[in-house]
Amino acid sequence: MTAKETGSLRKELLAIDELMTGAEKQFSKQIRKVHPNNYKSALNLLHYLVLRSQDIRALQDRLHAVGLSSLTSAESHVRGQLQSVLHFLGVKQKSPSHIMNYEQGKESHNKNVLSLMGEKQNESIPFIMATFDKKYADDYATVKSMLQSGMNVARINCAHDDESTWFRMIQNIKRASKITGLSCKIYMDLAGPKIRTSLIDEKKVKIKEGKTISLVDEEHLTADDKVVGCTIKGIVSQLKEGERVLFDDGLIETRVENIEGDRAILQVLRISSKKPCIKHGKGINFPDSKLQFSALTEYDRECLPFVLKHADMVGYSFVRNADDLMELKHAMGKGKKPALIIKIETPEAVLNLPSLLFCGLEDEHVGVMIARGDLAVEIGFERMSEIQEEILWICEAAHVPVIWATQVLETLNKSGVATRSEVTDAAHAGLSDCVMINKGHHIIRVIETLRDILLRSGGHHDKKRYTFRPLTLATRFLSSDNSLR
Repeated sequence: MTAKETGSLRKELLAIDELMTGAEKQFSKQIRKVHPNNYKSALNLLHYLVLRSQDIRALQDRLHAVGLSSLTSAESHVRGQLQSVLHFLGVKQKSPSHIMNYEQGKESHNKNVLSLMGEKQNESIPFIMATFDKKYADDYATVKSMLQSGMNVARINCAHDDESTWFRMIQNIKRASKITGLSCKIYMDLAGPKIRTSLIDEKKVKIKEGKTISLVDEEHLTADDKVVGCTIKGIVSQLKEGERVLFDDGLIETRVENIEGDRAILQVLRISSKKPCIKHGKGINFPDSKLQFSALTEYDRECLPFVLKHADMVGYSFVRNADDLMELKHAMGKGKKPALIIKIETPEAVLNLPSLLFCGLEDEHVGVMIARGDLAVEIGFERMSEIQEEILWICEAAHVPVIWATQVLETLNKSGVATRSEVTDAAHAGLSDCVMINKGHHIIRVIETLRDILLRSGGHHDKKRYTFRPLTLATRFLSSDNSLR
């Protein structure tokens, strides 16, 4: 490497380091709010956002060509890695005490995972979270088998069943854990606002591509055979012309033609379901709309006392911004409480991920769930791979544990036979800290298969090299007025 090349690399890297120092000052108020144990992690997240707001692909190629670190795979200790490269280039400077190296970053992340998820039998694979079916409340033998097969976290969805059923589930989990000596944390999902179709007498609405239907608030629902009700009040009035409205997990795509009084006129653009109709109780998604309604429902508030008493972690559905998090934190009150798991399932949550993480880091323990079901529908299936990678990177920079959720080995769970693609997907889930599986007829086999896949693929996950084009959400966070929150 020539002196000219060395000088050029030093100059570019020092400029990035200076940007990181400047960001520390700009966001000092926000950094001071985080829990003392998360101070260095919050700074590392900020440094990573600075790096990812720049286009350094050409710089990475030059660093790689001369045998130096190209700053990839350094999410957990990004400024420490940058300063190590500068050291090799002849820049002699003492790193501040709050800058982490590789060992410290890894230790911080692992400590947070252990604090959140507890202990597990095999340290080389992620934790396995299994969703509980109602029948497990009275089926101790299956619960014990799930634990012995590799389940580390039991998921109870508050959208279903009742407190009596949840309590019996928890009793079985604790009994099985005590007898087997195997640790199992309790994760409880708040139901959140369920945006569903509502139809009179639960009849179907027949649809045809190119034709129109009407969407109204549930209270304005009529017997008209072309009118669909929405269970969340006030959404229809917030829609705008040209915005998409999706039904039934995105199988039916419509677009708002115009608003007429209390109804939105929707043109049917695509029907991908087997039957051309909209059924009662199906999900509705508004990927283009900025809707104003609370992520914390009255039903969630009613569930909170039980959740606070029994859960180790609480999942928060349909989070969009830091204000949503603050609303739940306020409702949970002070004192001992379960760790908050931020479920990322809306486009707004993806864009606001940095500010959500900083808000979450104000508590000692926090986690993130990539809720790929609604998220894929909202952002588009073709973007899911890209977005889940970005979430993993940014959470690793914050040393925040990530749960990979939705449709993991789903076909195997339902039919007993896995598809080739979902086996590959399950292996990719090993990049996370915990993998969630849904309930199904073959739950024991799914746990065992997932454990086997993760064991086989676990040795390959560090063999990667990415190039860093600017991330929109990093640029957006740094250019906004987030420091004033």
